[in-house]
Amino acid sequence: MTLQTTTAMIAQAAERNHAVAAFNVVQLEHAQGIVEGAERAGRPVILQLSENTIGYHGGPRAIARGMREIAEASALPVALHLDHVTSADLCARTADLGFSSFMIDAAALPYQENVELTARSVALAASDRLWVESELGEVGGKGAHQTGARTSPAEAAAFVDATGVHGLAIAIGSSHAMSEKTATLDLALLGAIAAAVDVPLVLHGSSGVRDEDLLAATRHGIRKVNVGTQLNVAFTQAVVSTIHDQPRVVDPRVYIGAGRAAIARQVELVLGLLTSGSPT
Repeated sequence: MTLQTTTAMIAQAAERNHAVAAFNVVQLEHAQGIVEGAERAGRPVILQLSENTIGYHGGPRAIARGMREIAEASALPVALHLDHVTSADLCARTADLGFSSFMIDAAALPYQENVELTARSVALAASDRLWVESELGEVGGKGAHQTGARTSPAEAAAFVDATGVHGLAIAIGSSHAMSEKTATLDLALLGAIAAAVDVPLVLHGSSGVRDEDLLAATRHGIRKVNVGTQLNVAFTQAVVSTIHDQPRVVDPRVYIGAGRAAIARQVELVLGLLTSGSPT
């Protein structure tokens, strides 16, 4: 199966009133486990590579090439996305790396600076027909659950008009790096934002969102669901459990392989949830 673009994948999801799941890749085993889980679920998937993870690998080329090889070998459509990018140089390398989309992360900047940087990023991406995501509001950080950190529908509409961005990540109560499903989404706010803008909406921090709220969010207009911490929790638990049960193990393939299998199970569960439309 050839790579599918993020643009096409999200458009198809929007036509069906569904959401595409985008999973964070930290190492090669993440990408392998994600695609394995997607194939079991029979659903397309987005593999995401963050700027932070690129820093961990000392550069994007090796991990990006591995992700592309895994995607191209999949029996199902797979898209590749650069996530939480702050570097304009890295955005400019998106197509060269074999990716079809990127998220320019300027939400921590003052509103007007976010507008200007996002607009420049959209213009930069035009020649390669890349899909560009941006963020408005505070999805991450300690203030993510405070009302003042939420995305304003009026500001979202103005932001989309001013930047031409293709997808918008919004702050409606979720937060990054949550290891327990205790976040409460403001679904009324989500509905108001969806009514105010005409681009796909993105939910970050979904690992902390209860199944029923995640499904409700897709019904209210979320078209891309980002998942990261949930995979890392499962991976780490499997590695720790394997080493505990086999204290003399020295072959990393044994415990990392267990972690990879745990990732595949989580991906299958998430995609099954989004496909079935009912909590597990």
